Amino acid sequence: MKQYKIAELNVLMNPKYNKLLKHCEAYLSDFEGKENIVATLTDKEIEDHNEKWPNLTLEECEYIWTGASFYEQLLDFQGMVLHASAVALDGNAYLFSAPCGGGKSTHTALWQKKFGKDQAIIINDDKPALRIIDNKFYVYGTPFSGKTDKNTNIKVPLKAICFVEHAPTNSIRKMSAVEALMQIFNQTIRPVESKKMESLISIVDKMLKDIPVYKLGCTISLEAVETSYNAMSK
Repeated sequence: MKQYKIAELNVLMNPKYNKLLKHCEAYLSDFEGKENIVATLTDKEIEDHNEKWPNLTLEECEYIWTGASFYEQLLDFQGMVLHASAVALDGNAYLFSAPCGGGKSTHTALWQKKFGKDQAIIINDDKPALRIIDNKFYVYGTPFSGKTDKNTNIKVPLKAICFVEHAPTNSIRKMSAVEALMQIFNQTIRPVESKKMESLISIVDKMLKDIPVYKLGCTISLEAVETSYNAMSK
C-alpha cells in the first residue's frame, strides 16, 4: 500500500496500473497515524468492471472505480464530489458544472486565457473534492480528474458554483435553491447506503444556504468569462 494525502485525508491505495500511479504522484505522503480512507481494488474487481464495460481498459477501470471508492468514503468526512471544472483565481474557487460535453472545461480554459495560467489555476478539471472545514466549504485537487488530467494539489475556499449551457448570447442568473438542488444531485455521486446519503443531503443543504449557485448561458468567448466572473466574484 502507498500513502497519499488527498483533501487533507490520509489515503491508502495500491495502484496496479500506470495511469493511477502517475496521476497520484503529486499526492504521495508519508503521513503519520491512521489512514482515513482505503481506496484500492482487487484484480478480480478490476476484471469484473472491465467485463461489464469492455470499451474500457483494465487501467481505466482501476482509475475510475478507485476514484469512485474515494469519493464515496469522502462522505464520511463532510466531503463530496461535484462533476465540475474547478478554477482558482485571487484566492477563491469557482466551480463550473455541466453534463459531459457541456462546455465546463472549455469555459475554464478561457479563464486561463483571459487571466493567465499563473493566475487562473485549474484545481481539478472533472471531479474536485469539496469539504466542510471549520464550517466553511473548500475545494481540493484530487488525482481523479478525468480525461484531461488537469489537477493541482491545493486547497481553496469555495466562492460560487455555476451550471453551464451553450447559448447564442452570454447571460447569467442566480438559481433558486430547488433548481440548484436538482442540478447538484444530477452531478454528484449518490450513494446507496442510507447513512452516506444522509451525509450528502446534509452537505448539500448547507451548500445551498452558504454558496451562491448560478446558471450561465454562454458562447465560447472571452466575453463569456467576463460575464461569469463579474457576477460570481461579487
